[in-house]
Amino acid sequence: MSTTHVLLGLLAAGNRHGYDLKRAHDTRLPRARPLAFGQVYATLGRLARDGLVVATGQERESGPDRTAYALTGRGREELDAWLAAVEPPAPYVTSTLFAKVVVALLVADVDTARAYLVAQARAHTDRLRELTAIKTAPTATLDDVVAADYAIVHLDADLRWLRTTLDRVADWHREVHP
Repeated sequence: MSTTHVLLGLLAAGNRHGYDLKRAHDTRLPRARPLAFGQVYATLGRLARDGLVVATGQERESGPDRTAYALTGRGREELDAWLAAVEPPAPYVTSTLFAKVVVALLVADVDTARAYLVAQARAHTDRLRELTAIKTAPTATLDDVVAADYAIVHLDADLRWLRTTLDRVADWHREVHP
């Protein structure tokens, strides 16, 4: 995820200070890893240095002074270019799940590998149920539903792959040990 571009997008909605940006990120991307305040402020510093945002003043509510930032014209151009660029499909399989299954099949006996695959499939199924409950809750926001749909589709693909791998392990075991 490009924190830089997400923050530019959040600033496109209006001026905000770091705390508001962090809160907006965590609200608008509810299933993403929450941003650390340090990451927000470091990114704002780079964006200001590069002329993509500008400080618009200081606010003080009930705590320390907070510097508000606004998107510049150059920042809007950068955001628009990022949004227009199509994301290429990942060229490599870089999933911890994939690596763990491959290693389990290499170093474990068939029963141990099969037990791992079954346990992992169960964990995926449990998470699918949790996400379905989140997106169908009466309090679910559009952000919640979109994030849950994204996660559900990916979990479903992983689950189908786990089941296919279980079938392949069973077929291989039958061929090797008739």
